[in-house]
Amino acid sequence: MGGLDFSCPFPDRGAYSHVDVLFDKKVANTLWVTMKKNPAQPAHHFSLPLLHELHEVGQALKAASSQWHHNGRMELVNYAVMCSGHPDYFSLGGDLRMFRACIRNHDREALFGYSRLCLEVMHEWQACASRNMSTISLVQGRALGGGFEAALSADHLIAEEHSTFGFPEIMFGLFPCTGAMSLLVRRLPVYQAQKLMTSGKVYTAYELHAMGIIDEVCGRGDGVAAVERYIAQHTRRRAARLTVRRAVERVSRLDFAELLRVVEDWVDLAMALTPNELRVMDMLISMQYGSAHAGVETDRLAPALTS
Repeated sequence: MGGLDFSCPFPDRGAYSHVDVLFDKKVANTLWVTMKKNPAQPAHHFSLPLLHELHEVGQALKAASSQWHHNGRMELVNYAVMCSGHPDYFSLGGDLRMFRACIRNHDREALFGYSRLCLEVMHEWQACASRNMSTISLVQGRALGGGFEAALSADHLIAEEHSTFGFPEIMFGLFPCTGAMSLLVRRLPVYQAQKLMTSGKVYTAYELHAMGIIDEVCGRGDGVAAVERYIAQHTRRRAARLTVRRAVERVSRLDFAELLRVVEDWVDLAMALTPNELRVMDMLISMQYGSAHAGVETDRLAPALTS
């Protein structure tokens, strides 16, 4: 990302604490949104502060019709890229410790508020692509649960070869609720999408590429260059490609009201989890917060817990 220059959506906005937002005018007006590595979290996931800042970035793009404030003027954003600053994780998804506290305290309202915010961030990232902007997810590590859903919400998904993906929610009696089904059926038959959501399996980047879920797999460390190559290629026939994308949006539009109903169903199910299911969640919480090898341990647990 040579030549990148830090910018904020409005002149009076200070630097974000949980995301880096970089505007690269040299590469087709590309906005890079990087989720910062949190030193207090060995395994990267969506904390409330991170979600609020991602939401703010999406709202700023939407309010400015996909423009960004750069060097004293508003510049049109042609491409927006979401990636992670953690070397091993794109995101492990939702904050399980927060989920557990809400369930323990019977606080349905707080759990619904968090889940709705996750949905709004995903929906905004998908919907903020205007007539002139395309979105790209760059995954350089593990993308599980809500992290996988966030990656799927972009127009184009690039993954480095060591990246892995999955929906572990079934291991503790839940399911992915932030648009997984609606996003997957844009790329898969419904039955195959359902199987992927409920298998508990962790998939390699190459497996998902073969299924048509991931658009491109590149070598480890080649992700940024792969994004720039894709943008250079996309730009050559950009008007036609954007027109095709708009047609896809018309025939396969994400219905926010339906997505919100799924969130409500998820919250109802979460509040009724059994003691055994909560014990599994507790094990995953210890991995999410206490182990730098959480993803590896999830792989080991999945076959036993879903059998």
